[in-house]
Amino acid sequence: MKNNFVITISRQFGSGGREIGRLAAEALGIKYYDNELITIAAKESGIAPELFENAEKTASNSLLYSLAMGTYSMVGGVPSMLEMPLNDRLFLIQSDVIKRLAQESPCVIIGRCADYVLRDNPNCLNVFIHADLENRIKRATSSYNLPLAKCDDVIQKTDKKRATYYNYYTSRKWGRSENYDLCINSSCLGVAKSAEVIVDFAKIKQTQLV
Repeated sequence: MKNNFVITISRQFGSGGREIGRLAAEALGIKYYDNELITIAAKESGIAPELFENAEKTASNSLLYSLAMGTYSMVGGVPSMLEMPLNDRLFLIQSDVIKRLAQESPCVIIGRCADYVLRDNPNCLNVFIHADLENRIKRATSSYNLPLAKCDDVIQKTDKKRATYYNYYTSRKWGRSENYDLCINSSCLGVAKSAEVIVDFAKIKQTQLV
């Protein structure tokens, strides 16, 4: 793809979003970033990857709110990184990695508020993948080996954590259709067809870019 076109994929737990994103990246011949983002961010910052992995679970106070209230001291009009809560520092480090990767080459990026981080990038297709609960439970048991009795609880809690993290670091609501260019119910199309729709949509959108 031209113009370093980027596809961001947000997804409900068990919707197959990761697999769909990987298939789309393979079909387009572009790079795919999921947990690789954590590896890169951890290596460049010297911070343990486990801290990046756990950040999504512990978001509790808004960085934007803290800035507005003057919680952080300012150095040259910019808040000091060292004075920010750890999770806010991790988010900013990860965001810088996302922006750089988006500039370097076409790619698919899974999660990490990438749609928001790249909100000013015109070469971006933002996708949200959702699915019916029944299908998500089936995938959770088959792909993640979760006991059937625990599936519903894990699905609800994981989505809640993702929503809290996303809402915390953005001015948007996770899963709201207006935040995305394309929303897909993978229960209707299946994983392979969902990836095909994304590929076709991406090609169409790219032709409209100047």
